[in-house]
Amino acid sequence: MATAADWMSAASFISMAGLIAFLGYGGSVYLMGWTGGYVLLAILLAPYLRKFGKFTVPEFIGDRYYSNAARIVAVICLIFISFTYVAGQMRGVGIVFSRFLEVDITTGLIVGMGLVFFYAVLGGMKGITYTQVAQYCVLIFAYTIPAVFISLQITGNPLPQLGLGSSVGDMGFLTKLDNVVTDLGFSKYTSGDKSMIDVFAITLALMAGTAGLPHVIVRFFTVPKVHDARVSAGWALVFIAILYTTAPAVGAMARYNLHTTVNSALATGGDVFAPEASLQGESRPEWMKRWEATGLIQWDDKNGDGRIQYYNDKSKDEAFIAKAEAAGWKGNELGSKGKDGAFQGKVDRDIMVLANPEIAGLPNWVIALVAAGGIAAALSTAAGLLLVISAAVSHDLIKGVFARDISEKGELLAGRAAAGVAVVVAGYLGYNPPGFVAEVVAFAFGLACASLFPTIVLGIFNKKMNKEGAIAGMLTGLVFTMGYIVYFKGIFIEPMAKNEAANWLFGISPEGIGVVGAILNVVVAYIVGKITSPCPDHIQHLVEDIRYPRGAGTAQSH
Repeated sequence: MATAADWMSAASFISMAGLIAFLGYGGSVYLMGWTGGYVLLAILLAPYLRKFGKFTVPEFIGDRYYSNAARIVAVICLIFISFTYVAGQMRGVGIVFSRFLEVDITTGLIVGMGLVFFYAVLGGMKGITYTQVAQYCVLIFAYTIPAVFISLQITGNPLPQLGLGSSVGDMGFLTKLDNVVTDLGFSKYTSGDKSMIDVFAITLALMAGTAGLPHVIVRFFTVPKVHDARVSAGWALVFIAILYTTAPAVGAMARYNLHTTVNSALATGGDVFAPEASLQGESRPEWMKRWEATGLIQWDDKNGDGRIQYYNDKSKDEAFIAKAEAAGWKGNELGSKGKDGAFQGKVDRDIMVLANPEIAGLPNWVIALVAAGGIAAALSTAAGLLLVISAAVSHDLIKGVFARDISEKGELLAGRAAAGVAVVVAGYLGYNPPGFVAEVVAFAFGLACASLFPTIVLGIFNKKMNKEGAIAGMLTGLVFTMGYIVYFKGIFIEPMAKNEAANWLFGISPEGIGVVGAILNVVVAYIVGKITSPCPDHIQHLVEDIRYPRGAGTAQSH
């Protein structure tokens, strides 16, 4: 359960169902990739790393590749991955606090940064470990209870997983949802707009990234026996699946409720172009008024009729646009506030899970429970990631390479300083993210897929892989993947190219490019390994011993 809490971050709790709500079928890549990664982890990595007996990823890479340089490169990869990942968590923390303190997203983010700093930097490992099982219980109840209420409310079925396939009136719920969104010019909810190669690439990048994530792998170093590492991965998958099988229903029902709340005609099956179809601005629901304070949902009365028209004004259906113009609609009036304060014609995806109980009119205690779950999810992962960053800097870099005789007190101070700097950088990235929470986190998985995952797998299954090959491969995968993401999405700078499918390499989006980075990593590692000095015999014997079944029931130390 602690592993599941560490794993199910703000991206899983807050953003994944929000992305599914607006991407529809295309959002299934996140479900498949993030759960499938645990299968890879259980089969390819966890038992072997446990048998090796090292307690951080850079330690394993440094010892397996008999090189401090390899350890340093692994730390660099780890820091890039963790910073990208924690940026998504910080944005999630900011969204929760901005709504429930009724302040803008920037103020909420600053409050969240202060809490994460106190929680991770002053609390340390003990404070984090002892709370994660409780956090799992909070976040899973917070996610499933509102889903049960809303599923009952819409379909009469208490199980959200089954509610998704139930009927509303005389038609299936998903058919009804398809009708609702197409009536407003959006594409069908149940049709995917991603190419097959992009779906495959994103799913594989998320799977391999999951297996290569440092803060997840560390969990499997701490179990008593090698067998327990496999069993732990299996149970973690069960606990994670409770949330992940509920997410599609949460996303679909949130989308349905949003449209039928804003556009009253859709609830009754009336004509969306009728004058009374759109909600009057002065009588807009209370939940919308509360969320407007955050800037994550805004209303802009473009045609001055005092009513909200929420529709796809960029629809390619000319007949639909002609009807909208004939009805006096002047453009989509529901969206969010951009960084410059200007109105953007998109509702922020990251509010959907938190706003869902309010949209559905559920009791206040359910709304509070969801807020607690969102905070638990974001804080547990943010704190775990900050500890990984501080341990990488203080233990793997300073004590392991540059100052081996540093005192324990000095190491602790260095770790806390690193975590403090990490909070500030992550806060900036949370304020100025290159995408929604789940997208930012997907980039972190792409980096892990391209850099650490192939190097760890080669270290276990290719006894002849040497340090030169591993270092060259890691750097190639990291630089290529990071460069591609920055080029199309921008992180500290504006994107250098339009993020459109026509410009993508092989039609693969930035979320899935980690697969190409991983292939480049393996190819470069193999070529460099062949033309440089061979791996020493004692390291080859060490690798054989990790994989040899003798003594597999007990932890081996080398």
